[in-house]
Amino acid sequence: MTLTGAIVFFAMTWFMVFLCVLPTRQVSQFAAGEIVPGSAKSAPTDPQLGRKVKLTTVITLVLWALMCGVILSGKISVFDTDIFHLVPRVKV
Repeated sequence: MTLTGAIVFFAMTWFMVFLCVLPTRQVSQFAAGEIVPGSAKSAPTDPQLGRKVKLTTVITLVLWALMCGVILSGKISVFDTDIFHLVPRVKV
């Protein structure tokens, strides 16, 4: 895995985790009883984005390190995931 590949892999993992963390513990304006004129009733009252970004980064670092460890160890290769035998196998 190259450095660029590792950075892209981290970014993809970060955004996937962020989209999972983003809707957690949301209190809508309707539930709080404080609807701001011009906004949707389902809009969050306090999204706590800073806290969610930090949590996302910590979770992503752990997941990314585990996945990179598996990839770099060679325990699982692209040939293990090729169920349709589309990847050409080159004999060395």
